[in-house]
Amino acid sequence: MSKDIGIDLGTANVLINVSGKGIVIDEPSVVAVDTNTNKVVAVGTEAYEMVGRTPGNIRVIRPLKDGVIADFDITEAMLSYFIEKLNVKGFMSKPNVLVCTPTGVTSIEQKAIIQAAEKSGGGKVYLDYEPKVAAVGAGLDIFKPQGNMVIDIGGGTTDIAILSMGEIVTSKSLRYAGDRMNQAIVNYIKANHQLLIGMRTAEAIKIEIGAATDPDPDASMNVRGRDTIDGLPKQIKVNSSEVTEALQEGLQSIIDTTKQVLQETPPELSADIIDRGIMITGGGALLKNIDKLIADSLLVPVLIAESPLESVALGTGILLQHIEKHERH
Repeated sequence: MSKDIGIDLGTANVLINVSGKGIVIDEPSVVAVDTNTNKVVAVGTEAYEMVGRTPGNIRVIRPLKDGVIADFDITEAMLSYFIEKLNVKGFMSKPNVLVCTPTGVTSIEQKAIIQAAEKSGGGKVYLDYEPKVAAVGAGLDIFKPQGNMVIDIGGGTTDIAILSMGEIVTSKSLRYAGDRMNQAIVNYIKANHQLLIGMRTAEAIKIEIGAATDPDPDASMNVRGRDTIDGLPKQIKVNSSEVTEALQEGLQSIIDTTKQVLQETPPELSADIIDRGIMITGGGALLKNIDKLIADSLLVPVLIAESPLESVALGTGILLQHIEKHERH
């Protein structure tokens, strides 16, 4: 028998969960292509190492943008590579595949995701929404008649949803998430320090000294890049409060969108959320004090998932067991 697989097809990372084995792949959603031959040179971690460091004929591509497929052929090549690596195809049958998508995905984008999964060697392909799957992976019981709220801050999108009885009641998806945070840091450092840095450096700054609110006054780091005035390499010191300032506008958009979702929620479910709080999942949940910022702004308790980066992939593992049950009856 072939094993069923769940795929968290993220803008920043691809995680794959194989039934009975758990999460077996967690690699960056990056592909390196030789433009002379159009051949794939590297995928995942190996390709990520090349970001910003390749010669002219090697292009490093992130085939997903804002949570959806921007380059179909490269996405397919990437998925095929990962599925091949898993070696889960049975002798006779193809694995069922559950792929997670942002809530704002269009029907054309959904078709592209299904096609990519099928062409990569999947059998029956199911789609489900990221915040729902993340809620399951974070340990929420979404199948009861009670309100659960999730903010899933990924690489390309932030998905905010209220769930009850296994379905999404109200939701919104916004294209401000990890990547845009990194870009905000790049822009801030260029404007305030006349220094050009790459996205990888910006991510390192965010992880090391970033904070959503109440930055640590003693936290700072040395940052290297290219001086915008004379074009020479230069090193500067950046402190935590500067990173907080760079992220404020974007984080405010997450809070405003969360307020909109709450305003559109039936009152009974809103009452549940005051009791149960909001669960934050995704890589953005790791930003220091993000729970405090959201709790202070909305006056609702906020919790961070135990493994925020793996919530969606863990959720696919749980939901695949249900798919098997549906298949049998």
